[in-house]
Amino acid sequence: MLERRIILVMGPAGSGKSTVAEHLSHETNWPMIEADDHHPEANRKKMASGNPLTDQDRAAWIDSLAKACRDHSSNSIVLACSALTPYVQTRLLNEVKRSIIWVLLEVPADVLQARLEARTDHFMPASQLQDQLAALKAPEGALLIDADRSVAEITDSIRSALEDQT
Repeated sequence: MLERRIILVMGPAGSGKSTVAEHLSHETNWPMIEADDHHPEANRKKMASGNPLTDQDRAAWIDSLAKACRDHSSNSIVLACSALTPYVQTRLLNEVKRSIIWVLLEVPADVLQARLEARTDHFMPASQLQDQLAALKAPEGALLIDADRSVAEITDSIRSALEDQT
């Protein structure tokens, strides 16, 4: 039987998590879960108002996300999730009941800032970028992917790195 695993595409707001995860999902035929869809409305409002979430705020989000991952029937899942802090990472590792391959999208801060200022369809304001960068801790063994390139190039890099791991 194939190992049940999650390819977790992570990084701060503006790094391209959702776009890259969607492309990877399409390329591999692995289903995708969008972590933002699991935030309670109170979290969305708090972030939209420019206030960073606390670990207490994140608890219900992680519970919902972990359940979605556990309950999914596919062996491999692509998950778009910021997963910035050791608290989130540890909770996910302990609760999803799958192995996790961490894929950190690395983008220079000035590029992230420009991306966030250009988008109008997301609840996370550009003013929270510095808080996210300060909170970011790469999990041990994470695949570090240069994400200041085209989506196709980023996805190819991820797929190549995944093949190297098997």
